[in-house]
Amino acid sequence: MTVCHSARHPADIDIDYRLYRNGAVLTGSALVATGFLNEELFAALYDTTPEQVLVVNHPRALAVKVSLPRPTVQGDLHDTDCYAGQQYAPLMDMDIPSA
Repeated sequence: MTVCHSARHPADIDIDYRLYRNGAVLTGSALVATGFLNEELFAALYDTTPEQVLVVNHPRALAVKVSLPRPTVQGDLHDTDCYAGQQYAPLMDMDIPSA
């Protein structure tokens, strides 16, 4: 997973499909089939509205891209995560449902 950033644009989270459950690889189609990675999930995790979240599946790239609004402009005095490197934290303990 990577987090991209730029000054006035949303933070982007890239999630690759090579996820594991109980030692087995969860394929991209299985992950997408769960419907788990959706706007409502990310809105709840990142304290925003589903209308402000963009989730795009990229099956040929084996990835999902999620765009979220930044709470402040990057580099602002009040920006506590200048490189958006902490944006992955809410995803770390999630349980992925079975397809």
